[in-house]
Amino acid sequence: MTVVAVYPGTFDPITNGHSDLVQRAAGLFDHVIVGIAANPSKAPLFDLAQRVAMAEHVLSDFGNVEVCGFSDLLVNFVKAKNAKVILRGLRAVSDFEYEMQLASMNRHLEDSLETVFMTPSEETSFISASLVKEIALHGGDVSPFVHGRIVEALNSVKNKIAD
Repeated sequence: MTVVAVYPGTFDPITNGHSDLVQRAAGLFDHVIVGIAANPSKAPLFDLAQRVAMAEHVLSDFGNVEVCGFSDLLVNFVKAKNAKVILRGLRAVSDFEYEMQLASMNRHLEDSLETVFMTPSEETSFISASLVKEIALHGGDVSPFVHGRIVEALNSVKNKIAD
């Protein structure tokens, strides 16, 4: 039996914390799909195509990882990908209540799906995409928190905003 997991999120941008979680999940599941949500209500800094391209570049070394953009309801996307697991990361205790609510709602919408929570490595537990964006847009060095390609993309956006 092949176990497919979907790791959904906005990934605006993908961080070393995300990559760490994907790497570890790739060792646990037969196939991991990084599902990048269009999520226009969050007003992402990068459009969906850019976020997908960045994630594909960052995760290209993992043979059993696929990156897909989606704008559908998560449970419909997961079912369409023949996955049985939704993978979610928990950075802090404060994440748990919200993630538990999401997991319960997803199970209510589709009872055949299971949500699996993973915690980040100690080195990446404090990294969030929103903090990375904030630091980058104010001229700080984000290179310890994201792949070099993401640093370039953030610098490009910062320069466009400054013009």
